[in-house]
Amino acid sequence: MIYLKTVLILLALLAGWLLVRAFARRFAARHPEFGAVREEGEGCGCGNHKCGEDKCKRDH
Repeated sequence: MIYLKTVLILLALLAGWLLVRAFARRFAARHPEFGAVREEGEGCGCGNHKCGEDKCKRDH
């Protein structure tokens, strides 16, 4: 019985996290003045080619 409760709690946490991400995306779409939502693993950095490579070359 404890395993079932544990699995249900983990699934509820996952569902909650997905809802938070969806609300954040929806809020960002409605309020572009605050900028875009940065997803995990995205954003400006040397591994990301969206922002350009000039910053990476200066830092290294």
